[in-house]
Amino acid sequence: VSDSEHGPRAVVEVLTKALVDRPDVVQVTESHGKNGVVIAVTVPPAEIGRVLGRQGRTAAALRTLAAAAGEKDGTTVTVDIREARA
Repeated sequence: VSDSEHGPRAVVEVLTKALVDRPDVVQVTESHGKNGVVIAVTVPPAEIGRVLGRQGRTAAALRTLAAAAGEKDGTTVTVDIREARA
């Protein structure tokens, strides 16, 4: 089992795809910068509410879990949730 299967990106991808009706349209990308790792989640407009949740609670939980997964490696993780352009 490699680290990439349990890293922050994998955690975000698995959870986000589980939240939406059409997991095939979810895109998760990872970029590394001087401030840590940025995980960008792009979902269609019809699915954005499911990922954000009421008052942003689901998004906050997703960010907390990603941060915890990154902390294991000493990495700062930021999750950016974006709406896909139609």
